[in-house]
Amino acid sequence: MEIIPAIDLLDGRCVRLYQGDYEQAQTFDENPVAVARQWADQGATRLHVVDLDGAKAGHPVNLGAIEAIAHAVDIPIQVGGGLRDRVNAARLLSLGVQRVILGTVAVEQPELVRQLCKEFAGQIIVGIDARDGKVATRGWLETSEVMAPDLAKEMAKVGVASIIYTDIHRDGTLSGPNLEALRDLAASIDIPVIASGGVSSITDLLSLLALEPAGVKGAIVGRALYTGDISLQSALRAVGQGRWQDIPPDFGSSTIA
Repeated sequence: MEIIPAIDLLDGRCVRLYQGDYEQAQTFDENPVAVARQWADQGATRLHVVDLDGAKAGHPVNLGAIEAIAHAVDIPIQVGGGLRDRVNAARLLSLGVQRVILGTVAVEQPELVRQLCKEFAGQIIVGIDARDGKVATRGWLETSEVMAPDLAKEMAKVGVASIIYTDIHRDGTLSGPNLEALRDLAASIDIPVIASGGVSSITDLLSLLALEPAGVKGAIVGRALYTGDISLQSALRAVGQGRWQDIPPDFGSSTIA
């Protein structure tokens, strides 16, 4: 299972929200590029970047920071937030982003997702952010009547590379992932599922690792890395992931201020 550190961008800063609430944003670093380099140096094999301003605005906002991150690290990055048309999806991919994450358009314009999957094969991910099982859209500010497993099945059929599943009530809370929802979602589709939201400990990661045979192939970790509740090295060791063997035991273990 792949451990993927999260970098959430708000006004050019690296922040974390509590349950997706923009009014409860905590700044962890003013320099997201430095944060990206730190995670890469500590052994991360991929980064998850979210343009929170873009999610609210409906189009990418933090393009400068995203491009700088893509050029600063030699590992792939996946980016979401406000991607609701072909132009902006293509623009991000041209900046060096490996995969783009679509959310709102998966509900509102599924045919666009299909077209993008054909044009950018293997580079389109759909993020399904659920509130009480229903898919939230437009930066989590609205909640649709679409159920998460139903959307996952539809998106798997149109050719997306993977699904990122976030339980909004767990996001940023350190309360543990929603294992039941993840298990049900992964069982309903034949493409990889990446878990997001609530991871607070190595125990949580081991619980997710137990779901790997069912299709949960990755875990996005945010707040717990920034607060020091989890060290990236410990997380990588726990799941047996690649690059940690080459990192000295005490390298980069400090918490980001």
